[in-house]
Order: sequence, then structure tokens, then C-alpha cells
Amino acid sequence: MSLFREIHKRSRVVIPQVLGASLVAYFAYHTIEGDRGVWAWIHLTQNLQAKQTEMLNIQGDRHELEARVALLRPDNLDPDLLEERARDVLNYGRENEYLVIRRR
Repeated sequence: MSLFREIHKRSRVVIPQVLGASLVAYFAYHTIEGDRGVWAWIHLTQNLQAKQTEMLNIQGDRHELEARVALLRPDNLDPDLLEERARDVLNYGRENEYLVIRRR
């Protein structure tokens, strides 16, 4: 009977400590893992940096294309560019010119 009392007396001290430690371990685990944990944050940060560099590359390409399109507008028409595009699209060439075809 004294063994049962001893277990009962010590369990009143141990059970809250075990529950508290379990609660701390649970929240610590989900702070690191999980949908909103540290690993997910690191992964999202890396994806954000990759997408930002991709966006900068695409913006640079867009600015180049906008500059070329601006040269084809009627108020700012560049004759050399117009001739280049006409030859490319219409397969136009002069009589004394040689055509070199390259594979892309």
C-alpha cells in the first residue's frame, strides 16, 4: 500500500512536468517543420530570390523589345531596321547579294 501512495504522490509532481515538456516539444517541432515553419520560410525565400532574378531578366528582354518596336513606329521609323525586317519576313534580297543560310 505504501508503494501505491509513493507512486501517487510522485505522479502529482511528474505528470505536469511531462505534459509541459511535451507541449514545449510539440511547439518547437512545429516552429521548425510544418507549413509555416522555419524550413518553409527558407524555401519560400529562395524561391522568391529565384523569381526576382527571372523577373529582372524578363524585364530586360521586354525593354529591348520595346526599344525595337519604338524604332518601327511611323513617327520614328528607322529605314535600316525596316529594310532588315522586310528582308527577313518577305525573303527579299537584291540582285547582287549572296544569301547565307544558317541553322539555328
